[in-house]
Amino acid sequence: MGERLMNTAARATLARSVRVEEIMGMPISIHVLNERGSLSQTAERAVEACFAELRDIERVFSTYRDDSDIRRIAKGELDSADADARVAEVEAACRAAAIETGGLFSAMWQGSFDPTGYVKGWSVENAACRHLAPLLESEVAVGINAGGDMQLFTAPDSDWRWNVGIADPRRPGQVIATLEVRNGAVATSGSAERGSHIIDPRTGEPARGVVSASVVDDSLTRADLWATAAVVAGFEDRSWVARSGTRTGIVIADDGRLTRWLDGTSVDVVAVDSALG
Repeated sequence: MGERLMNTAARATLARSVRVEEIMGMPISIHVLNERGSLSQTAERAVEACFAELRDIERVFSTYRDDSDIRRIAKGELDSADADARVAEVEAACRAAAIETGGLFSAMWQGSFDPTGYVKGWSVENAACRHLAPLLESEVAVGINAGGDMQLFTAPDSDWRWNVGIADPRRPGQVIATLEVRNGAVATSGSAERGSHIIDPRTGEPARGVVSASVVDDSLTRADLWATAAVVAGFEDRSWVARSGTRTGIVIADDGRLTRWLDGTSVDVVAVDSALG
């Protein structure tokens, strides 16, 4: 959500192969860059294995499928101890995330376990690291884009940089900033595309004040977590930035102001129009 991978003319010598599947209710695309112009059998198998793992994650964690482990636990049909082992792993990670964010994130705010806000980044990062990162032995770069949240890899001997466009929440189709990422992750959260769907777990009310928050980190799990935390914190509260340990990011208020940070330090606050100028 809110980001797109951008090509540049200077890099036109590299061919990009893209595979797309609809999983977890969103388009997930895998991008492989090389000079051959086609995918090897090894790459084809890795791409399919990555998609297969994500489909399996959906089977376990979907809140829309009545037969998922999460839904069956919520309905009292399945004991947590008998669920897929990854449920306990995610539950422990969500408890740690709630503490780390100071309550800006919670998978238990409704009284039952709902890890929706955590599983996306966690699952995409894990599947990408397991199946796609090893392709760098033969490919120039490989990345995955899950509804706008990305985990990106570049081979050590390549000077390739991924250009990630951050969407302007006030101007559909426009880009407000472009970030260069060699290896790492970018996640965006906010109300620009899906309305006020992010709930402040401290109040049970929709989070207000931030229309878009984009975070860059080594890990998509953490980038996604802190992008959500940024929306819940609101525009005026940037105390979380230093403790997040994230690389950089951009937060845009619903009144048009923008703030960004680098290595835990808030850089400035400007109007979006000024930033674009």
